[in-house]
Parts: sequence; structure tokens; C-alpha cells
Amino acid sequence: MSLKKQIVFVVNPISGTHNKEMILRLIVERLDRTKYDYRISRTQYAGHACEIARKAVEDNTDIVVAIGGDGTINEIGRSLIHTDTAMGIIPCGSGNGLARHLHIPMEPKGAIDVLNQGYVRTMDYGIIDSHPFFCTCGVGFDAFVSLKFADSGKRGLLTYLENTLHESLTYRPETYEIENSTDTVRYKAFLIACANASQYGNNAYIAPQASLSDGMLDITILEPFTVMDVPALSFQLFNKTLDQNSRIKTMRDKKIIIHRSSEGVFHFDGDPIMGGKDLKVEIVPGGLKVIAPEKGRFVPEPFNPFQYFADFVGRKPLTTTIIRKHKELLKLNHNILRRLSKRN
Repeated sequence: MSLKKQIVFVVNPISGTHNKEMILRLIVERLDRTKYDYRISRTQYAGHACEIARKAVEDNTDIVVAIGGDGTINEIGRSLIHTDTAMGIIPCGSGNGLARHLHIPMEPKGAIDVLNQGYVRTMDYGIIDSHPFFCTCGVGFDAFVSLKFADSGKRGLLTYLENTLHESLTYRPETYEIENSTDTVRYKAFLIACANASQYGNNAYIAPQASLSDGMLDITILEPFTVMDVPALSFQLFNKTLDQNSRIKTMRDKKIIIHRSSEGVFHFDGDPIMGGKDLKVEIVPGGLKVIAPEKGRFVPEPFNPFQYFADFVGRKPLTTTIIRKHKELLKLNHNILRRLSKRN
């Protein structure tokens, strides 16, 4: 009987930016075959990753690795909760929020090296309206944009940015009541984000203090703001200081209920879905095993605003001179506005 651990790699062929065949070649080259035997499964339809992961649990597989974005990770993760099968990640999405929070390298070689180290940690997960999530969920503008993005028929960060810029011009904040463990508070809000992990993805830290292992939700409420507030909000979103902005209200709890005036969209890990007027959100401590770098084996990088912007737009690191960086930003902004104007 083999003493090697068993891995199933689940590949979503249509997600993300990386060349999947290149990743599969790297697995052959770099995976430690003294520790692991493996097989590869390709998803063929929505929900297929869930089925593959459930079958892997039935077969007592040790690790199921998601090769895809946050949607693929969510499908696999919700099939592995409260089992002995751990989830690994080779990030290939446009955001990669959970992988970034866990300090899993964005490059496939580094992510495979993390698998070879084999360090298993236990993390919390959340549930909104019976739907498990691992990064964030919420209502308001981010859920609305997720719905527009899903209906656009096009993928990619530029499409998401276009939807965000276009819809932000006309989106109207709603009034919500948040029922927590001590009282009920009322907010007019642009969005309400309930976070297990600290970021949406792309190093956009919607809940900078969030932890995957504290048994708590970090709730961020963004109140209505003006155009003058946008630069500060944008900068703070990427340098982990959003919670210091006066337009932001925060709370922490194990469970909340969001009350709104009508049915509407909400999102979980970026996937939009229609829900009722009352949405229960809660945290489940220690429900999922994940393969991640061992604490002490990673060194957080110092904040570099230009590098963070480069990560956000999914491009190679920008050149080293301030003038060239400025030109890059202006060119990107011009291209987005030009494409938006063609749609109008």
C-alpha cells in the first residue's frame, strides 16, 4: 500500500489568465513525487468542480487543488468543509483574494512549491443565506457590479473596470438595517461587505484587519461619498488603511442579519445571486483545511503604491521611473474612458 498522499488537481479551462497546459507541465516537473501521487480532472460545466471534490472526499483523497479563480475555489472549498481533505490552490483568477490572503505565490512554480512543503492550516468560512464563502460576501454596489459583470458576456479585468466606472455614475445607495449580537443599527450605504479574508482580490483590502482564524466576521460599511472622496478611498483600499476613512464604518461579530427594503442581488466570493429582503450572515470557525505557507516562511512586502496598482491591473511591474509610471497610469485611464465613450 502506497504511503504517498493523493492529490486531485481540478482545472477550470476557462478561468483566469495563466496557460493551463503550462501549469500542468510544471506539475509534472516540480511536484514532489516522493510525497504525492496525483491525477488531473478538468471541469466541463458549472458545478463540476463541486462534484469532483465530493468524489475525492469519498475516495479519501488527501488534497484537492483548485487551478482556477475564486469561483473554482468556492466550488471546491464548499465540498471539502468539515472533511479531512485539504484544499490547495494554484491561483489563476483575475482577483485571487483567498490565495493572496494566504500568501500563496501568484506564480504557478511558487504555488507548487507550497504544495511540496505540505503545511496544512485550518481556516474559518462564512455562510450567507445558506451559501458558503471563503473571502467576502455582501450587498450593494459590489454585488450589483458582480451581476453586471456576469451578464456582460466578457471576462477580464478591463470589463470589470468598465462596469464599475460606468455603473458608479448612476448607482443609488440603499438604506439597510444590520442586526448584530447587541443591537440593530441603520445605515444608508453604498455597500456592505462581510469579510472572512481581508481582501476582494488584486490586493484591494476591503477589511484590512480580517483574519481567517479568529472566528469573527469583519463588516465594512461604505457610506455615500462624493467624487472628492474617491482618491483617498482608492489609495486606502490598496494600502490597508481603508478602515481609517471617515466614510467607512466597521463592526465585528459572529453573526449578523442584513435587512433591506426589497429583494435583490448579493454576492458570495464575487458570484452574484438574487436573495430576499433579510440575509443572515455567519462565520463557521475552523471548517476548512488548506495548504498554505507555514507562518514565518513568508515576508510581507512593504507597501508600494505603484506596484499595488500594477498588481491590480494584472500587468507586469511598472518601470522604475516616476515619469514612466505616471504615463502608464494616464494611458490606462485614457483607454478605459475611450472604451466607455464608445459604449454610450
